[in-house]
Amino acid sequence: MSQGTVIGIIGGQGWMGRALGLALLEQGVVSAGQLVISSRTGSSNAYRDWPGVRCTEDNRELAELADVIVLSVRPQDLAGVDIEVGDKLVVSLLAMASLQEVAGQVGSRRVVRAMPNAAAEIRRAYFPWFASPQVSAADKRLVQALLESCGRARELPSERDLDYLTALSGAGPAYPALLAQSMLEHARQMGIADDIALEAVMQTLVGGSLLLEKLGADPGDMVERLIAYDGTTAKGLTAMMEEGIGQAISRGLEAAHWVAMGPSRSGQSSNRESLE
Repeated sequence: MSQGTVIGIIGGQGWMGRALGLALLEQGVVSAGQLVISSRTGSSNAYRDWPGVRCTEDNRELAELADVIVLSVRPQDLAGVDIEVGDKLVVSLLAMASLQEVAGQVGSRRVVRAMPNAAAEIRRAYFPWFASPQVSAADKRLVQALLESCGRARELPSERDLDYLTALSGAGPAYPALLAQSMLEHARQMGIADDIALEAVMQTLVGGSLLLEKLGADPGDMVERLIAYDGTTAKGLTAMMEEGIGQAISRGLEAAHWVAMGPSRSGQSSNRESLE
């Protein structure tokens, strides 16, 4: 990233904007003088250790000061983002808002759409992203560096893929939380004390996920190996599969995917052509 590049985060006090801003500072991707945030209050205790960070209530002021603008607001608030940025690079972190919609709102055709999740707060987020045709190779390198400050980032070949991964990975802790809730309820029914049940469930899910990542194993291969072992876990896995856990998860992802596409894109494969 160019030493003088100024990053502006609209919504810099929100959970994602704050996580990204602090990660950029803590990892030295930008200096305090290269970061501008806007929010309704115009100030933030989150940046108290970085007095050089400029804070404002005015999105137009931020757009004038910044070379790259990150939109980190709720999708329903996009229409209220009143800025004209010329041909500046814009990185949108809004679910359901297409490249076309973001470009139309901010006035730039150099738009990248990315989907983070709540794990950005602990620097373990996954950011799939897709760029409009006007985004240069240098722009893409900058975007990759920005997003990797909070976890992993991956450019995708189509906006359609991003819609799907918004439903899959944008959920963050939601799907694991649902599994944890079901496991906790069953443990309680079996008379296990709440503190012990919670500890056991969290260690099982978190520890198992980290081990799976470390081993680099295909989840399907791991399931098959455990079933072949024919122990207690095999009985549990088999019963869950016979009850249709796979079908239930597929239906949930399909429902989330439909919403992620938004009403203007349902049934369309990509908006890339409309930006060319």
